[in-house]
Amino acid sequence: MQAFDVLLKESVALHGHLCPGQVIGVRMGILGCTLVGIEDPRRSKSLLVYVEIDRCATDALQSVTGCTLGRRTLKYVDYGKVAATFLNTQTGRAYRVLARDDAREPAYAYAPPGASKQEAQLQGYSVMPYDELFRVRPVLLQPPEEDQPGHSASRVACETCGEGVNDRREVRAEGRVFCRACAHGAYYQPLAAGSPIPVVSVRDI
Repeated sequence: MQAFDVLLKESVALHGHLCPGQVIGVRMGILGCTLVGIEDPRRSKSLLVYVEIDRCATDALQSVTGCTLGRRTLKYVDYGKVAATFLNTQTGRAYRVLARDDAREPAYAYAPPGASKQEAQLQGYSVMPYDELFRVRPVLLQPPEEDQPGHSASRVACETCGEGVNDRREVRAEGRVFCRACAHGAYYQPLAAGSPIPVVSVRDI
């Protein structure tokens, strides 16, 4: 594992700016990998990381661990919590690491007098003992086959829209197969020709 300062610099380059969330994410990544016994996470084929928030710390975790959504080694679970679970698939060892909400005030003790909130958090989070910054617990985590890295476990077509659905994400009801958007409603709304927002054909591009 590289030094904290080096990892933080690399994380900031990926994320675009330095913030307390970057510091937390880098230290969380170092701690999580250490707990599951992975010394060089970017070269490891045994590390899976489940993140619980789409905020700054997640970019830091991606930078430190080398895990990505595209390689299916980074999993996003939308809990809205600054937390991540680290799994060593070779040993089965897994730990969930949660950033402590009550670490904000103690951070001032590690910063110069008169430091702003952000300055105190940047300084404090960088050096605070792990047990003051995080709550850690061992967990059991057994990802199903369809969540594993590698080739898709399955691929089917939705009977409504005809779009392909990978890795058993389909919905089956009354002997029929649907994508989740058709079964439960999509996060987007298709626009028809003549709508207030121009609908552009790819032929026009």
